[in-house]
Amino acid sequence: MSATSVLVLGAGDAFASRGMFQAGYLIDASGIRILMEAGPTLLASMKRCGISPAEIDLVLISHLHGDHFGGLAYLILDYMHETPRRRNLTIAGPRGLEQRTWALFRTLYPESDTSRIARKLKFVVLEPGRPARLGRCRIDTIRTPHTKKDISLALRIEVGGKTIAFSGDTGWTDHLISLSAGADLFLTECTFFKTRMDTHLSYPQIAANRGRFSARRMILTHLGREVLERLSKIDMEIASDGMTIDL
Repeated sequence: MSATSVLVLGAGDAFASRGMFQAGYLIDASGIRILMEAGPTLLASMKRCGISPAEIDLVLISHLHGDHFGGLAYLILDYMHETPRRRNLTIAGPRGLEQRTWALFRTLYPESDTSRIARKLKFVVLEPGRPARLGRCRIDTIRTPHTKKDISLALRIEVGGKTIAFSGDTGWTDHLISLSAGADLFLTECTFFKTRMDTHLSYPQIAANRGRFSARRMILTHLGREVLERLSKIDMEIASDGMTIDL
């Protein structure tokens, strides 16, 4: 296995189409393990793949929809009872992530005492267009046309000598081309095939612009029912649960 790899914990959409797990990716780069996205199926997919929550060094979240951050509540629960967190963990994402995460946890487990685990978790705000340095990782972000009130982000991560770009959830924007330029891997959502929306990408949109992208490898993810029903018509690489991508 190469020094940097990405394990797809979940390549499905919000509806878990065809039984796929929801958004989650584990980046393993020179001894650093970065969890990118935390859908509600996070613990199931991690433990099925033999990954302990204690092994995570950094968490990155693109936006505040439940299929992308809802698993944080169960990750916290696991740290409280199953795999106690012995070192601090940074969780980075858009404004409001910290408040939304604790509100979700309190709704699910209102009688839990979170004081001890809260001291181990450090929430960091990622502002679109403002580079961030988190340990040995450089994170660049753009705002995507997915949510209006809340901020949704696409991410460009430089770690271990490799660059991974991730669209998050987004409608079409030319900024995806510059964000992913020259990346070793570009993971881009592909929720629809026939349906056109301003807040999600469809396969025909991506395919029509394929020649404009310069990433070394481009893989479709966040796969919706329309795409999964037309796999024979997809002429690009697609992600699957449990897939390991070596860079």
